[in-house]
Amino acid sequence: MRSILIVHRYLAVVTGLLMSLWCLSGFVMMYQGFPALTGEARLKGLQPLALQEFEKSDLAPVGPFRLEMLLGRPVLRLGGSASPIDLFTGDTVLPLDPSQIADVARLFAEGNGLVGNVSVLGVVDIDQWTLQSARRNAPAWQVALRDPARTQIYINGRTGEVFQSTNRRERVLSWFGAIPHWLYPTVLRQHGALWTQVVVWSSVLGSFLAATGLYVGIVRLRRKRGTGQLASPYKGWWYWHHISGLVFGVLVLTWVFSGLLTMNPWGVLSGRGQPVDVAGISGPGADIRTLVAGVAASDDSFVQLTPAPFGGAFHVMGLRGDGSRVRLDSHGRPSPLDIAEIDRVVAALDVPLLEAGLIHREDNYYYGYKRDVTLPVYRAIVDDAARTRLYIDLQSGAVRSVGSTGRWSRWLRTGLHGLDFPLLRLRPLWDIVVIVLLLGVTLVCVTGTWMAVRRVRRDYRACRKRPV
Repeated sequence: MRSILIVHRYLAVVTGLLMSLWCLSGFVMMYQGFPALTGEARLKGLQPLALQEFEKSDLAPVGPFRLEMLLGRPVLRLGGSASPIDLFTGDTVLPLDPSQIADVARLFAEGNGLVGNVSVLGVVDIDQWTLQSARRNAPAWQVALRDPARTQIYINGRTGEVFQSTNRRERVLSWFGAIPHWLYPTVLRQHGALWTQVVVWSSVLGSFLAATGLYVGIVRLRRKRGTGQLASPYKGWWYWHHISGLVFGVLVLTWVFSGLLTMNPWGVLSGRGQPVDVAGISGPGADIRTLVAGVAASDDSFVQLTPAPFGGAFHVMGLRGDGSRVRLDSHGRPSPLDIAEIDRVVAALDVPLLEAGLIHREDNYYYGYKRDVTLPVYRAIVDDAARTRLYIDLQSGAVRSVGSTGRWSRWLRTGLHGLDFPLLRLRPLWDIVVIVLLLGVTLVCVTGTWMAVRRVRRDYRACRKRPV
């Protein structure tokens, strides 16, 4: 018992301080995550497609692509960060110069209603806001929009795409929220493998600290003389740490352990077995010439065309600047997806079905938590080993697949770490519950760390005074 207590005390000096930091930054993380460019903002920054002067081409890409405008010219963007193809000439677009980068930034600002003077700050190798994206978008240009929100955007110099956006509020709050919570300072996070090991083993030590604390707290309970009631033998800060640890200790362990699972350590939540083969839901490559001719002849105004194959047939989604979507066939004509078509494709899968049909309400695995969902949605549950669930978007035919691993991950990672449960999803109920519980967990971590530091300092002084 004494050895466990000593390990718990000394481990709390460093690990407890980190856990206290996780708790305090968690309050900020409730309302402000790490800055990211939203799909809505990106669409607003695009020009309407102008395809009337399109030169005929034999381009027929297989796989993902996007058809957009770049500085007044239609371009074909293929997967990854490959240079786009100018559809007027069929040539690859050359890297953009600073004046062109400034023009892209002005169009983005205008589309998003950001008023200010554009200032190109230069190329960045990597910085705090582009830790995982700068190098694959190199050369990454940083541009200040000089608007009241002090927005800064980052533009891929090869493709002309805006890939990150931050404003002053997001940057300031991130230093109190996401950066300490995720251990995200540039000096560490730019080394991906090292960062992963630091976070994983910090979480392992935190879980051990919480588990030993629970054990010690329960063992140290004593019965009062006369009443026989269980009570704490401690006084002062030790008493409050003991009692708060007993009340909130399980939650401390739950939060730090679920935080560990968000890293998927050692692949414990990686998928196993053969997934449902949904290849039949994909389709062949696109004939860009036929598609563009049809879209150019229509009266609709799109800012982006992107593939939406389904059931072995090629379709595209036409996206407007306001985010609305229209499904088009290979000739650029509206082609809404109907239930009969989905039924036919799903019935052709090589596994039997347990359930198939429309759902009009969110369920436990398809819901709007930090992602957009559209309802109604077509849900098919197949009778395979993983009881895979397929959610098929009625507008685009996009398929979201959730197997047994995805369901475990939903409860063990998203559910436990964010208290993302159906009964708590309503606001402000979730806010009230999380704030109260987080206050309790913070009390446990802060008091434990403070007392551990004091006790270790006392032990150190005692050791120095001992005669050699």
